[in-house]
Amino acid sequence: MGHHHHAGDAHSHHHGHGAHRSRLAIVLALALVSAVGEIVGSWLADSLALWADAAHMFSDAAALGLSLFAAWIAERPPTPEHSYGYRRAEILAALANGTTLIAISIVIFVQAIMRFSDPHPVEGGWMMVIAFGSLIVSLLGMALLHGGKSENLNVHGAWLHMMTDAVGTLAAAGAGGLIWAFGWEWADPVASILISMLVIYSSWALIKEAVAILMESTPTHLDIEAVRAALAGGPGVREVHDLHAWTITSGMVSLSAHVIVTDQQSPPAALRAIREILYEKFGLDHVTIQIETEGDCACPTPSDGGCVTSPSASQRPESQT
Repeated sequence: MGHHHHAGDAHSHHHGHGAHRSRLAIVLALALVSAVGEIVGSWLADSLALWADAAHMFSDAAALGLSLFAAWIAERPPTPEHSYGYRRAEILAALANGTTLIAISIVIFVQAIMRFSDPHPVEGGWMMVIAFGSLIVSLLGMALLHGGKSENLNVHGAWLHMMTDAVGTLAAAGAGGLIWAFGWEWADPVASILISMLVIYSSWALIKEAVAILMESTPTHLDIEAVRAALAGGPGVREVHDLHAWTITSGMVSLSAHVIVTDQQSPPAALRAIREILYEKFGLDHVTIQIETEGDCACPTPSDGGCVTSPSASQRPESQT
């Protein structure tokens, strides 16, 4: 039996987390500055829309703070009680961010419906100026987080917050322009409803991905049957069973399997070949493989037709890194 993990990949994973934390800290500062600016602007423009957007921005700042905390705690070393460490904290933060966004969107949606029957006079000019200032901040935040959003679900959640802020401030600026030019008070609630629908759609995908990781589903980018077929084609391999793949945290996929080889096949050689197959074909380096020989098989298990093996020299753990 062997466990393998590339030290270089672990170092790059750690370095990537450090870069993500730095980006999140900068974006958090930008979000707080933007929120304060919108509060001042909402007072100058007497705009409920800007008040709502400022509240949204403050909630985003809180979410970014949660993301930053999760990125920090994820770097804590493993303990006997938490053998994988605290890396799942980032997935919990992403789930919290997604659910928070949906809750905020529902509140905005309800408020928008109420504004149709009770419109509020707004200084459209000031509304446009403040909204465009906020838009610049949101776009800058999105640019800072863009490089990490495809690598880290926590960063993806933070990026979604900034994206919805950008769309919201753009819609607020457009609504302010219509109010300023034509006096169309209904533009504000219409923009709010459209923003809410977009946020719910985007956040739902984030929640689904976070839940899939917490449920230890097979990673969507990995074809588990292709992995099984590749392992079955390894030298001397007779059967592959108890094959499992799951995600520890964003960018860290683990795999385990039992592999039966012929009596003539050397278990250490088979293990080396299997590790090479998994790394070269699928990029998997955090793997645990139990090698079994045909002579060790006692009887099939009811779960997947594999073999129950008796303790033998071929099964004694081999620590290979």
